Amino acid sequence: MTIIRRKIIAAVLSLLVVSFASTVSAQRLNKLIELMENDQPAFGVLSFDYSLNNARSMATSGLDFVFIDMEHAPFDVERLREFLLGMTNKRSILEKGSLQPDVVPFVRIPAAGGAEELIAQAKQVLDIGVFGIFFPAVHTREQAELAIKATRYPQYNGAPDFEPAGLRGRNPSNAVWYWGINDYHAKADVWPLDPEGELLAMMFIESAEGVENIDEIISVPGLGAIFIGPSDLSTSMGYASPAAPQVEEAIQRVLRACLDNDVPCAITTGPSSVQQRIEEGFSFVTVGADGGLNSGAASALRLGREAAGRD
Repeated sequence: MTIIRRKIIAAVLSLLVVSFASTVSAQRLNKLIELMENDQPAFGVLSFDYSLNNARSMATSGLDFVFIDMEHAPFDVERLREFLLGMTNKRSILEKGSLQPDVVPFVRIPAAGGAEELIAQAKQVLDIGVFGIFFPAVHTREQAELAIKATRYPQYNGAPDFEPAGLRGRNPSNAVWYWGINDYHAKADVWPLDPEGELLAMMFIESAEGVENIDEIISVPGLGAIFIGPSDLSTSMGYASPAAPQVEEAIQRVLRACLDNDVPCAITTGPSSVQQRIEEGFSFVTVGADGGLNSGAASALRLGREAAGRD
């Protein structure tokens, strides 16, 4: 091989590396935030299965996110680490030229309300590398404020978004590796408070008290989204079924508050309800639970994408 040919090959490889790096830096890591910014509904599933096989199934499912429920399944950080490893799709990274996961992992932690336990659990799952947290049973503005603080690092002096002051301790070695970036501290902040942030702090509204306080809750700086839990909400309101008209009225009250304040709102769905919820204005929905993309979830995903114009 001549010196000239070597130089040409080296120059081409250098351009490819620069192009790949440019693509990676230009695209968001958090696919759900990207979809929200572009007003495109997102679709996911609720998972209690931490197995490697399920992780691989999720990674190639065609969904946008997976909601890992550690509230009703064991709070097992080591299994979570293995699950995220299983969701790492190297072939997709190579083909897309992007570090953005096709299916973004989030976790619902079990702690609700109690400060020390909530902060500790949030820190552990974030340090593993998830892209955000669903906080269960948020009833008041104070609980939402604590959740935001638990998700954030303390900001540097002079930062325009210094408040609300972060409480997250700094040792994100696994998250840095999983995200594949060097500037994790800069990107690991809550969106939309930090427009460049890649973390979502999302609050579950699943009680009559939460519905009553929704206007105060959604005004908390750093809140990324609201997720309505129909089953717990109906129980809190004293009804056996989420189909009760009074429960639907409460759901619509929360949705209206979110739409009026440009806050993304989510809810659980299935094949019979996903189109309705997308047309009503829900920003993202779950279409099923566990077992990969079963026939019901696949049907709901297809119908939802059709309603959203993403088919």
